[in-house]
Amino acid sequence: MTLTQLRALVAAAELGSFTAAGTALGYTQAAISELVRRLEEECGLQLFHRGGRRLTLTPAGAQLLPHARQTVSAARNAEDTVKAVRGLTGGVASFGLFRNADFYLLAELGERFASAHPDVRVRLVGVNAALVAEAVAAGDLEAGIVVLPVTPAGLEVTPLARDEVLYVSADPAHVSAPVDITTFASRRLVFYDAHVGWSDPDRLQLAERAQVAGVRLEPFIEVEQAQAALHLVARGVGDTFLSRAVAERLIRTEGLHLHTTTFDPPLHNTFALIRRRHTQLSPATSELARLAVDLLLTNSMLDQRRPLPAREPRP
Repeated sequence: MTLTQLRALVAAAELGSFTAAGTALGYTQAAISELVRRLEEECGLQLFHRGGRRLTLTPAGAQLLPHARQTVSAARNAEDTVKAVRGLTGGVASFGLFRNADFYLLAELGERFASAHPDVRVRLVGVNAALVAEAVAAGDLEAGIVVLPVTPAGLEVTPLARDEVLYVSADPAHVSAPVDITTFASRRLVFYDAHVGWSDPDRLQLAERAQVAGVRLEPFIEVEQAQAALHLVARGVGDTFLSRAVAERLIRTEGLHLHTTTFDPPLHNTFALIRRRHTQLSPATSELARLAVDLLLTNSMLDQRRPLPAREPRP
């Protein structure tokens, strides 16, 4: 039983003749008749009543038809998907990335996509995850990878992996043990992502802990870039927090004399793919999203030991 035979069966049943089925599928009447005859031989059953003006299905043919339709439809969908991905010859792929995405191997995303699909223009927006989530919810971007939590409603959220958030200080005494939220609030702090402020996903997690503990978080200095925050910390201005992959890379490459410890309890960045609910991505953006997820998950520093279920953001 072949897909071509099933297509012939479906077309003949729907159109009522081998001639019409052949015209629809691009075959001769004799070819369609032969395909159906071979299918009947393989099944050991007669599938059509022949001889009248219009072909009619036998009871066996009527039972087989729904399964044949389902198989033909699934094959058509698979072919359309492959053609859409392989046939990317124009248009724009729009995708959002959290600000520090380059530290998670995503710097290669644009280059790899452009190499595979040179005729497709790419719009990659790399800003704070809160702004990426707002842009996807508003339809300004088709999809993106963000750090959770995000607050806009109407998003489909698929968690991918985690990276631990570290406490960073120039003072070894400040990192001699894991830092709880009360201790954190008592220190002089340098925060980054000043523009989005308390909409930043890391700050949202810290603020939630502070509220439960009954303490208040007040940064001494706020700057925009994580690199700037680390340089201030290295000068003893205050302490900060940063995800492990970013902190370790910047401390090493910038030659900063800084120390890190974990939070108590541990604090994590959870990375997730987001898109608007009940929408279908364009073929270009769908392929760009697939490549972005593949690149992110090749980072050996990320925690991917357990599956993370899809969820909706808090309203």
